[in-house]
Order: sequence, then C-alpha cells, then structure tokens
Amino acid sequence: MVRKLKYHEQKLLRRLESVSWEAAPGNLAEVRALRRYRVGRREDYARYKALAREVRAVARRLRDLSPDSAAFRARCAAALLEKLYALGLVGSRRSLAVCERVSAASFCRRRLPCLLLKLRMAQNLRHAVTFVEQGHVRVGPEVVTDPALLVPRAVEDFVTWTDASRLRLKVLDYNQERDDFDLAA
Repeated sequence: MVRKLKYHEQKLLRRLESVSWEAAPGNLAEVRALRRYRVGRREDYARYKALAREVRAVARRLRDLSPDSAAFRARCAAALLEKLYALGLVGSRRSLAVCERVSAASFCRRRLPCLLLKLRMAQNLRHAVTFVEQGHVRVGPEVVTDPALLVPRAVEDFVTWTDASRLRLKVLDYNQERDDFDLAA
C-alpha cells in the first residue's frame, strides 16, 4: 500500500506527470529494462524509446517512397544506415530492414557502463555504473561521471581507466605491467 501524497509532495512531483513511476501493466517491460540496463533516470529510457520510434518511422517512410525517387531513397537510406552504424545501433549497413529492429534496448546497450561490461573492464553492470559515477573511467581525454553517455563506435577504443584511478593501478599490478616511474609518483 502506498500512502496518499501530501500537498507539498504533489506540488514537487507535478512536473513529472508525463513520466509516472507507477508500475502499470503496460510499464512492466519498461521497469524490467530499467533494471536490466541499470538506467538511473526513467526520462532517459523514455527518450531512448522516442528516438527508436523516430528511427523506425523514418525507415518506414524511406521504404514506402515511390519507385520514381529511387536515387533519393538510396542516398537517404545509405546516410541513415551509416549514421546508425557509426552510433553502434545497428550491426550492418546492408538494408533498411535492420532499422526496423532499432529499439530502446539498442540505445541502452551503447551506454558507457554496458560497454565497460563488454570490454571486460567490470564484472557486472552495477560495478560498471559505480566505476563511472566515481570517476574511474575516461573516454578519450575526458573523465566521464555520467553513466548515460552513449558511446559511438569510433570512440569505443578510447575507453580507459583514468590515470589517477586506483583500479588502473590494481590492474597494472595484477598484469605485472606497472612502471617504476608510476611507483615514484
């Protein structure tokens, strides 16, 4: 049983009306996905769903174009597939059929903690989220503390530990690759 909210509590939650946290029968899959991918904010998942819906709609519109505009359709389809492939949302650039399968889970799989798990830098997703929030991970030269960062394919190779991270030192010690210069510092 959930108690009725007091007036000041309702007033604070008024702006969140569009994104309700109640587990309605239709939201059960959403709650399951939030837990599976450790998405902290429901607004992020709602944004991912909206983006996936837009991608599918654009792919459907391109597919339904008349045969008279075949050159335009091919050019736009190639641009869409290239962009989705660069973001890592689709596995190949072959046909528009792969755009029909883009979902919110595709966006969740490109989040930084999921990539840490894929790169075997963390044992599970909970630890990966903790590492990112505590500032142990950098993407390129920047330290990232937001687990909602979507990492494109081009940047995926530049995900590393920060220089001052204790985890990095532990990994180097374990692999016996720690430099003497690092010991002095």
